[in-house]
Amino acid sequence: MVTGPPPAPPASGRGVRVALAEAATRIASATPRLDAELLMAHALGVSHQDLLLKHLGDPAPASFDALVARRLKHEPVAYITGARGFWTVEIGVGPGVLVPRADSETLIEVAAAHFVGTDGPKRVLDLGTGPGTLLFAALAEWPEAYGLGVDQSEQAWDYFEANCAALDMDERARFKFGDWADGLDGQFDLILCNPPYIGIAEELGPEVREHEPSSALFAGADGLDDYRRIIPDLSRLLAPGGIAVLEIGWTQGQAVSALMRGAGLDPVLHHDLGGRPRALAAKMPRN
Repeated sequence: MVTGPPPAPPASGRGVRVALAEAATRIASATPRLDAELLMAHALGVSHQDLLLKHLGDPAPASFDALVARRLKHEPVAYITGARGFWTVEIGVGPGVLVPRADSETLIEVAAAHFVGTDGPKRVLDLGTGPGTLLFAALAEWPEAYGLGVDQSEQAWDYFEANCAALDMDERARFKFGDWADGLDGQFDLILCNPPYIGIAEELGPEVREHEPSSALFAGADGLDDYRRIIPDLSRLLAPGGIAVLEIGWTQGQAVSALMRGAGLDPVLHHDLGGRPRALAAKMPRN
């Protein structure tokens, strides 16, 4: 008879070190030890850093096992803890919005390099903002900037508003219900976008397919449907000297570059820290 992983002994009576080691052997992910540490920090109500520096000798809290049980069902760690660190900010997330990923920080890195030696962007647009991940990272990077996040999802709006308040950006960021750039006017110095780019037949692990919103993942048979809608609007929305940075799947560089060139843009490909194609950027010449 095939059974699941053996149950862990109750947290009561175990120390944090032992509980972490046991959990790491049971969690089937690319980062089982890190997952266990983040869940333990959440259970203790401390930061990950403080867990490692100050609390490894503490008794393990009874609530830890329940968190691990949720992770064993492939629920994302960020949904369990309610937050994920991204760039220099903490983004509140949960069911209904995409989990922030470190690869997406490539977009902020590209934008930061573009604005080196300047005062930075004044107006930032985040298309498909979700919980505000890219927008709040950009506003944290440039404290004088103001931003607009656009999304169709009411769940995204809820998380966006909560993050806006938690990050004290109520006066600098606003949310607009919308379908990509439809109905937008004005010009922006920085446009960021992490659209859905997965083909509907592509394989995904259960953590993503069973938990994260399909509307933020899938974009037609070839994964390019939303790029076809977004890219034609970039030129009219970019201010002189501005830059648009779009996240892409690692196999989509040529296809999305062709769409950009067809719209009169000159794309530049950028790679993430793992060396994979991750973002395409297009600049608007200065007048």
